[in-house]
Amino acid sequence: MATQPKDQEFLEYVVKALVDYPDEVKVTRTIDEMGVLLTLKVNPKDMGRIIGRQGSVVRAIRSLTRLVGLRNNARVNLKIEEPEGSSRKSTSSVEKEMESLGNF
Repeated sequence: MATQPKDQEFLEYVVKALVDYPDEVKVTRTIDEMGVLLTLKVNPKDMGRIIGRQGSVVRAIRSLTRLVGLRNNARVNLKIEEPEGSSRKSTSSVEKEMESLGNF
C-alpha cells in the first residue's frame, strides 16, 4: 500500500479532527510549476468549523500546512472547495440585487 505524501496526510489528520463528518473529508494533491496544491473538500455543514471566525482556523491550517511543506522542500498552498448549493453569493449576484433595490 502506497503512503500519502506528508503534507496531504497531515492536512487530512488535522481536518478530520475538527469536523463532525470525518468520513467525508477529501484531500486531492496536484503538483505544478507553482508548487503543491492541496484541495480540501468537506461536508457543507463542516465549512464553518474549517473556516472559523473571520477565517482564523483556515489561516492556522494554511500556516501549518506550509510549514510541513517547507520541511519537505515544497511550496504548499491550500484551496477549499466551496460546496454545491452554497448560500454564499457571488459578487455579481450581490451587485444585481443592489441595483434592483435602487438608491436609498
